[in-house]
Amino acid sequence: MGVPTLGCRCAVCCSSDPRNRRTRTSLKLQYGDSTVVIDTGPDFHAQAIREDVHHLDAVLYTHGHADHVLGFDDLRPLSFQAEGSLPIYCDEPTAETLERIFDYTFRKAGRYPTSARVALQRIPKEPGVPFTVCGVPFFRVPVTHGWQQITGYRFGRVAYLTDMSDIPEASVPLLTGLDILILDALRREPHPSHSHLEKSLAFVEQLKPQRAYFTHMSHDLDHAETEATLPEHIRLAYDGLQLEFEIE
Repeated sequence: MGVPTLGCRCAVCCSSDPRNRRTRTSLKLQYGDSTVVIDTGPDFHAQAIREDVHHLDAVLYTHGHADHVLGFDDLRPLSFQAEGSLPIYCDEPTAETLERIFDYTFRKAGRYPTSARVALQRIPKEPGVPFTVCGVPFFRVPVTHGWQQITGYRFGRVAYLTDMSDIPEASVPLLTGLDILILDALRREPHPSHSHLEKSLAFVEQLKPQRAYFTHMSHDLDHAETEATLPEHIRLAYDGLQLEFEIE
């Protein structure tokens, strides 16, 4: 829901710490001459301006929930700059959601004339099957999000697992040897469709990445207070955080 959360006057929502101001979760990757984004939530326009996203080479989606896809229409001006159509990578359920919500972009007849120029690419359903994005192999890592299975991604020695409540056993081998693991840690108390702080710490202990960053955090977690309790190799992500790593 973003932090500050609308209608809330808790200490985190009223905090002066800029790290407690959390727009909806998204990720920008830059490698070579390519810029790739994972998820475009309702804050995407402001995020893209803040992070100087002036062109895009591809967009990946984890799943079709509103806080991850509703910035899709803001891809329009960026797609107009692309040669051909901007490739959009996602699993089948997410593709169906995008086609339904943004019907005016994808319909064959009566398509809105200035719709985003995009090309949906269904990624392999099977875990561990690579697909190439701007010359780099990506892997779909299935994770559980409440009652449904959604998509996490591994690229190089980094994995990005937002909106997950559990990691299926079949996905664990895809998460070994990581330099960086970015994963969901919504709040302190258990939640039916998200990992909570204690559970996320257990995932880090199990998978043993060199570094871990928690994301998709609610107003239950104050940045400084929570981070002070964490091991040195586990940090809380914040808007504008930049990380360097080898992607191949």
